[in-house]
Amino acid sequence: MLKQRHARTCRPKRPGRPPTVRSIRALILRLVRENPSWGYRRVHGELATLGIKVAPSTVWEILKQEGVAPSPERASVTWADFLRSQADALLACDFLETVTLNGQRH
Repeated sequence: MLKQRHARTCRPKRPGRPPTVRSIRALILRLVRENPSWGYRRVHGELATLGIKVAPSTVWEILKQEGVAPSPERASVTWADFLRSQADALLACDFLETVTLNGQRH
């Protein structure tokens, strides 16, 4: 009887792995929203670079719980989107002028 009582009182209050911190969940969702071509492994790598220890499966579970589709289905970039994102670089190239050693301008 004493063993059973001790076993009941020593049992952990919440069995299983503790939930992921809200700020980490928010960061994962923000990274995916701002970078639609990133998959869960890339997000995990970026978090590891920032010094945040989270398993890749945890990132995958968070994305699945939030209803975020896998990256190939999210990352359909159209030609117009690509040009819009590269517009500043394209305009800068139009105004670039080089002078060669013999004095010719290109």
